[in-house]
Amino acid sequence: MPYVKRDDRGGIAAVYRHPIEDGLEAVPDDNPELLEFLKLTGWDAEANKEFLESDLGLARVLEDLIDVLIGNKAMQFTDLPPAAQRKLLSRRGLRKEFAYVEDLFAVDEEGYDDAATDREAEEGGFI
Repeated sequence: MPYVKRDDRGGIAAVYRHPIEDGLEAVPDDNPELLEFLKLTGWDAEANKEFLESDLGLARVLEDLIDVLIGNKAMQFTDLPPAAQRKLLSRRGLRKEFAYVEDLFAVDEEGYDDAATDREAEEGGFI
């Protein structure tokens, strides 16, 4: 439920996800006054979501491009600024962790969880 801050005239002046200060009013998501405020401020949840997803996809493309350039010896990792190096190393580590977790909980083509199948076999669930 969003929380709104009102101005001197009683209109919505700001919207918060959490009650970060005293005096905020909880309003339902479908409150007409809230929806009008969001519309007037140009906030569009669906557009923002699409834009964010686009940014995340582009970040992945740029990571892959950098890997290709380094692999083809068109550039060296050390050519990047230190902050960029740290971010890429961090992302690379996260990608490895997610790939590992995905392998652990992989679902086969028929939609069965391999871990559950292996557990049942170990417990004598199969004849």
